[in-house]
Amino acid sequence: MTATFTVTTSAASYPVVVGAGTLNTLAKRLNELGLYGTLWLIADEQLTTVAAQTAASLRASGYRVEVTTVPSGEHSKSFAELTRLYDWMIGNGIERRDAVLALGGGVIGDLAGFAAATILRGVALVQLPSTLLAMVDAAVGGKTGINHPLGKNLIGAFHQPRLVLADTNLLSTLPPRELRAGWAEVIKHSVIRNADLFVALEELAAARGWHADNPAGWDATDHELTAQLTAIIARAVAVKVEVVSIDEFERGERITLNYGHTIGHAIEQLLDYRLLHGECVAIGMDAAARIAVALGLCSPELVERQRRLLAAYGLSVAMPADLDHAAILALITRDKKVQAGKVRWVLPTAIGQVVVRADVPAEIVAAVLSQATIHAVTPE
Repeated sequence: MTATFTVTTSAASYPVVVGAGTLNTLAKRLNELGLYGTLWLIADEQLTTVAAQTAASLRASGYRVEVTTVPSGEHSKSFAELTRLYDWMIGNGIERRDAVLALGGGVIGDLAGFAAATILRGVALVQLPSTLLAMVDAAVGGKTGINHPLGKNLIGAFHQPRLVLADTNLLSTLPPRELRAGWAEVIKHSVIRNADLFVALEELAAARGWHADNPAGWDATDHELTAQLTAIIARAVAVKVEVVSIDEFERGERITLNYGHTIGHAIEQLLDYRLLHGECVAIGMDAAARIAVALGLCSPELVERQRRLLAAYGLSVAMPADLDHAAILALITRDKKVQAGKVRWVLPTAIGQVVVRADVPAEIVAAVLSQATIHAVTPE
């Protein structure tokens, strides 16, 4: 199954294609988009073989392709790595008619996207997400950037891609932990905007017997399961496409996509990225839901239902024991979504519905953090 969506913003209109084997159509799609210049393929170092195969296919179609790899992990979203990419492209003669291809997860999409947005005042960008998290969230919508020592994603630009090509065949090669982290964003999309998707995730988990001790996995030999998961991924992508088409620059609706991210980003930074983004978002979603209960916005049953679903897809909401809650509160105040000095919280009122509140008392946040379940050992 292949699903195609269209993002339409003031800056651009572009297709988002989701399905098995879509990478095989890349050369044809680039040609249809009128992208004939040199292709600068920036790939996660774990995808060296895929990058080489992709480059060979593009060269066979007549393209000049330059390839470089980037170390895996959040630390690559840095000024140093960005400068290295600039040096590589400028040193090898990049021109404005060229295009940057980002092959990897959210880190590669953000880093390569920011390089494309800023080099020569902007060249074309094509997102080739390889992780579940990138497919349903990071690769769609034009957010690019790097991290700053004082906070995550504080340096960046909006730069819409010309194409997003999500080949779900790549998901079967992901480490189980990476796959689980991606389900956090899928579940997030269902909580903020699509109750039917949440129910579909619950029903699939029940039918497959997935729970905390036997969480969801990806079995490429199980064609029925692959089709079911691909359909769910497409539904999650549709949520992201709809939101960014409504609000390109995060001036309104798009902030709802940050459900779970306010606390999640703080945890990521404090742990020096020992936990994956999706793992931190799951913890942040649980905290946000409990803040909503404390404010009387939703019932405790929503918290429990969300926890069960996260657990079924392999995600814990337990807070690492070595976290300094005061430091979390301090980092939250530097979140890029802070407005007029007030933190804007995305909080659920029901499955599929959220509100944005800027009047959450700090003592409620502190109480929620102090009441969290903790665990002593973070995943390796």
